[in-house]
Order: sequence, then structure tokens, then C-alpha cells
Amino acid sequence: MSYKITVNMNKKPIYDILIGSDLSGLKQALADLGYEGRRAAIVTDSNVEALHAESLKETLGDLFSELFVTSFPAGEESKNMDTVLAVTRSFLEHRMDRHDVVLALGGGVTGDLAGFCAAIYMRGIDVVQIPTTLLAMVDSSVGGKTGVDLDEYKNMLGAFKMPRLVYINCSFLNSLDGRQFYAGMAEVMKYGLIMDASFYEWIISHLYEIHERDAAVMEELIEHCCICKQRIVERDPTEQGDRALLNFGHTIGHAIEKHKNFSLLHGECVALGSVAAAFISYKKGKLSKDEYYEIRDMFVPFNLPISIEDIDAEEVLRLCHSDKKASGSGIRFVLLKRVGKACIDATLTDEDIMEGIKEIEYCEDNEL
Repeated sequence: MSYKITVNMNKKPIYDILIGSDLSGLKQALADLGYEGRRAAIVTDSNVEALHAESLKETLGDLFSELFVTSFPAGEESKNMDTVLAVTRSFLEHRMDRHDVVLALGGGVTGDLAGFCAAIYMRGIDVVQIPTTLLAMVDSSVGGKTGVDLDEYKNMLGAFKMPRLVYINCSFLNSLDGRQFYAGMAEVMKYGLIMDASFYEWIISHLYEIHERDAAVMEELIEHCCICKQRIVERDPTEQGDRALLNFGHTIGHAIEKHKNFSLLHGECVALGSVAAAFISYKKGKLSKDEYYEIRDMFVPFNLPISIEDIDAEEVLRLCHSDKKASGSGIRFVLLKRVGKACIDATLTDEDIMEGIKEIEYCEDNEL
């Protein structure tokens, strides 16, 4: 493996993140965790099943006494309790018990859903995250947050379920279409914006290599993002403090995602939410006008949207209040003090938030 990162809790190692360019080390890593002779379920969506499930089964060979695939229709629409019941029922049908393991093979939806299934089945069985998208590699597979949606409330049902292992095979990135690949860059940019200005500059200086999906550069990029998240998760594993900073761009982003019936990818909505949050930061006197423009325009080279047509701003605001980060009548909103430094603000009014939404609402001449 090219990189190994160990996540600790209370100064004790909990799980490793292994980053490389193939699946060659996965079988041994699972054997080292004691899974030989156990049952394993590969949980994946219909798209990833067609691309990668068979090769994963071949790689793992006879490590398990039984290895089966349970899949669900691809898309955020499947991230609900009906799918959870179907997946956990398959565990029961294959007589999985507390010694067995779930292999979450896929993007953010799969990782969240499979992790949640593992958290609640028999009050908890092990889960290994094997992310296949850039977004999942740099963010959702690391940290143990799992969940599914409830009506308009995104990730409202969930549990903290730390994986036993995160195994990142960067060659999976080659199977992504351009839109899926660039959607992951919204989460990559987030780390630079909220906590690491030097990483933000590194991203800018490696634009060409990122566009080319250069293997060495992508491994380094993913490693740095995982280290950023490791540091925050170790300090705040259950989001009581600093971990909430990782929600930068997500409050308005989640609202747009739901408002547009998931026609936009999660990363695209995070990009829009990040632009809105940066604009609010400017209006609250935390960023200069030039700093706001520079942040906004850096999403463009990664084919990420900075404005959106055909939205009902009032409805987006209403959906912001349905976000699980809302508290009482207010919203804990993540703003920027500067590139590399974020803060949590619970004092924003609806008028403040509406200014951010209006800023990303497309019009012919959207001037400050």
C-alpha cells in the first residue's frame, strides 16, 4: 500500500485507512482482522455491482466461508428504511451473525446505508468500507457516520459506526465519469477552505494532474484529505464540537439537493452551498470581497456549479430548517474567517441565509 493512516480514539488505534492503486492487499488485511472462515456480505448499488462486485469476489477468493452480494437500485432515492430492511433481511437469510462482516462497496450512499445496516443488525456487526468514488474516498467512508434519509430529512436516521478498515483502491477512480469525479472535488476543496490553506494552494498548483487523474497525485490528494478528517474525528468522534466544521457548504447544499429531487450530485450541491456560505461570510465581514470571489471562482475549474436555475428560494430556506444541524429555531452554520479557517455561527437570521441562497440563484447579472 502507498499510504497507511491509523485512526485513534482515546489514544488507542481503532482502524486503519489503507490507500493504494489496486485490491492486492485487501485479502491479507481482512485476514489480519480475523475474518478468515467467516461470512461476508458485499453491499453495493446496481451500478457498482456491474462494475466491481465480481472482481472483488475474485480477489477475496476463499477467505470467507460464504461471500454474497446484496445490491439495491443506484441513487439517493434508495437511501431509506425500505432498502435497510431489504439489506438486513438478506443478512438474516444468509444466517449472518455477530462474528461476520459487511463490505460496503460503493460511493457515499452505499457507505452510509451499509454502515447503518451493520450498526443495527444484531445490535452491531463489523463493517469494512471500500469506497469507489472520490467523494467517498476523501470524506464519507472515513469517520463512522452512517445513516439514511427520512422523508425530506437527509441522514435523519443514523448511527456512529466506526469501520474496522477503510480500504481505498484509487484505480476505481478510472471507472468514474467526469461528473462523478468532479463532484468529489467539492469535498476536497472543503478541507482546504476550513482547515488547511497550504493544501488549498496545493490543489490549485496541481490542477492539470487532477484533471488527468494522475495516479501519484490522486493518492497524495486522498491521503491528505483522510489525514484532515482523521484529525477532526479523533478530537470529536460524535460531532459535539469541531467535527461540525466538516458541514461547511452542507446546510444549503442539502436543501438544494432535496429541493431538486436529487437531480444534482451531492458534491455539486456542496459546491453551491459552499459558495453561498462564503458569500454570507463576506456579508458578515469575515471575508473580503476579493476573497469571496477567489473562493467562488475556484469551483469553476472543477466543472462544479456556482449558480443554479429554477429554484424556489423560500423553499430552500425552509428545507435548511429541516436539516438535522438546525437547533430549535436556529441553524448552526459554518462560515469562513479566511481560507484555512472556519467557525460555527448560530446567530444567522433567515435574512442572512436568504442572502446566500439568492447569491447562487442564477440571473443574467448577479453582482455583489
